[in-house]
Amino acid sequence: MPARDYKLIVLDWDGTVMDSIGVIVACAQQGARDLDVPIPPDEDIRHLVGLPLSLMSERLLPNHPNQREAWVKRYSHHWIHTFHDRLSLLPHARQAVESLAERELFLAVATGKSRRGLNRDFQSTGLGPLFMASRTADESPAKPSPGMLLEIIDELGVRPEQTLMVGDTSHDLKMANNASVDAVAVLSGSHPERILLRHQPVAILDHLGRLPDWLLG
Repeated sequence: MPARDYKLIVLDWDGTVMDSIGVIVACAQQGARDLDVPIPPDEDIRHLVGLPLSLMSERLLPNHPNQREAWVKRYSHHWIHTFHDRLSLLPHARQAVESLAERELFLAVATGKSRRGLNRDFQSTGLGPLFMASRTADESPAKPSPGMLLEIIDELGVRPEQTLMVGDTSHDLKMANNASVDAVAVLSGSHPERILLRHQPVAILDHLGRLPDWLLG
């Protein structure tokens, strides 16, 4: 067992396991170009990573409510057909997930992606069988609601104090706080350390690859 006595490790996906932040920014901006609406700055998009596309559209197109649904469709088109071949796992992510699985920890994913998108990534990376549960934004309340975490905890029969959430955004850390679950922040994604520190993670690591050793104390 790890020195830190967690039984369930819940991972965010984009920016924590998958090197996808640049692709998310590209899809969001290309969708805006397609609709001839103002192109949102990189920083604005990065701040919203982890939220459902419907919420992203509200924040990125505040003055164009009639274009939001179309933007979501264009974003999804570019994610699947234009930029998806640019996606890859973050360095050390595969080794980290495999190492955690070998320790007989319960592994799960809580993500702002759609189920279709997560299943596609599970298949392309081959990591899907290592996760015992997962929740996406189209089947559970969006972050920072605790819904995803609480549903996973209930499904796997563990307690909040046995659970650790790992993510790269304030949305992940807020969700953990709302579920009374410890959280570790990683600096491999979209939110900088100064923002992550506001939400009292139990640790901040450079990337997911540091997690197995951190768990051993």
